[in-house]
Amino acid sequence: MKINFRFTLLFFVAISLVSVMPVSATEKPAEFSLPDMEGRIHNLSDYRGKWVLVNYWATWCPPCLEEIPELSGFHERHKDKDAVVLGVNMEDISVDDLRQFSDSLLISYPVLRSRPLARTELGAIPGMPTSYLISPDGEIVATQVGVLTGEALESFIEQYPADVAAK
Repeated sequence: MKINFRFTLLFFVAISLVSVMPVSATEKPAEFSLPDMEGRIHNLSDYRGKWVLVNYWATWCPPCLEEIPELSGFHERHKDKDAVVLGVNMEDISVDDLRQFSDSLLISYPVLRSRPLARTELGAIPGMPTSYLISPDGEIVATQVGVLTGEALESFIEQYPADVAAK
């Protein structure tokens, strides 16, 4: 069951100044391949069966830094069960500087690397941070531009139709 989804659920209620974008259904599951700071390649399909929040961010972005503790907490609570966070750093920064920055903020989720792009394999990056929520079957079900909370993510996942998430 493919759906077009405009989020009016709690996923965005807590964030009043954030742009909400509709998500259109795609024929194929979402996919990308990006290296982490150690050079290991992460394919989005490696996480099939779990919810995946792909969060595009940069070290110079204050709202990105604001949400990192929330995303780390969400990742820690869910990584061994039903969901993970993948942070995609989108800037020209050395691996050493990115590692030092990530360590200083205690980022608990994988940090992947990408060059700055206006559009990724998942869609447009109109501002930072931009997050895409991928269902366990690989479908993009939400897009968030702006700060996201762990509580909002958990509420959305709990309310998402079980028959859609389990297909």
